[in-house]
Amino acid sequence: MKAMQLHGEDQTPILVPADLPTPEPGENELLIRVHAAGVTPSELLWSPTTHTKDGQARLRAVPGHEFSGVVAKLGEQTRGFTLGQAIYGINDWFADGATAEFCLAQPHDIAAKPAALTHELSATVPIGALTAWQGLLDRARIQPGERVLVHGAAGAVGLFAVQLAHLHGARVIATASAQNIDFVQRLGADEVIDYQKVRFEDEIAEKVDVIFDAIGGETLDRSWSVLKPGGRMVTIAADAEATTEQRIKDAFFIVEPNQKQLVEIAHLLDTGKLKAFLKAAVPLEDASAAYSRTVQATHSYGKVVISIPA
Repeated sequence: MKAMQLHGEDQTPILVPADLPTPEPGENELLIRVHAAGVTPSELLWSPTTHTKDGQARLRAVPGHEFSGVVAKLGEQTRGFTLGQAIYGINDWFADGATAEFCLAQPHDIAAKPAALTHELSATVPIGALTAWQGLLDRARIQPGERVLVHGAAGAVGLFAVQLAHLHGARVIATASAQNIDFVQRLGADEVIDYQKVRFEDEIAEKVDVIFDAIGGETLDRSWSVLKPGGRMVTIAADAEATTEQRIKDAFFIVEPNQKQLVEIAHLLDTGKLKAFLKAAVPLEDASAAYSRTVQATHSYGKVVISIPA
């Protein structure tokens, strides 16, 4: 099969074409014919990309752990899916991903693809929507009428966080750049603050119940001042993972695959209550440009995907 593998080290990784054996599904695994794979540029520097589970250096990883495609083969004892079924989902961070014609997945990590969406749009969803869902609904347990602040509201995760908070009856305050203010308002934000023009803490008159942070760094540090006593902070910022500050450690989490949530998200997408946004779709051979953020796009929101038509 054709694939793109990681080469290079430190801060300058690149992806290069490779011809690899098509993987064989083991017991309780599925072989997926990938039609589109979502791009998370920071993934090339993640520990599971560069290291094995036991901490050894991992070479020539295939990235791209969210995807949309069809079931090409079932391993022994695999239940719940049929050959040719259109699916979407996530696979193991330490396994080879979907920037390839085929990848392996486990049944509990995938679900039927949203029927209303193309494969390209579906591939923008799993990581972003599951992260927003788990951060806001599982961890913060937002309630109707609460004030929720979303940082990075036009990003691949933030755009789902705004929509889900709005759907659950929260009053949504969001930060975004000037070019994305109208877009974030259309997602359901009640108030959008141009973070490039003003300091958000100067614009928020009443402290908030929940903060969903997708930015980290100084933005996260400044956010504590607008959080109510007893309020809930959730952050997915990569720099928070290595922190020694307990309150940030408590706020940080990494998304986990969840089939039940993928099914519910697909229903929301099919009914139009939730929307996905494609920033650009590029062919497999342009994967390195996609991961280095040099792909030309018509707008500044949504997610880039690698398209691998059959």
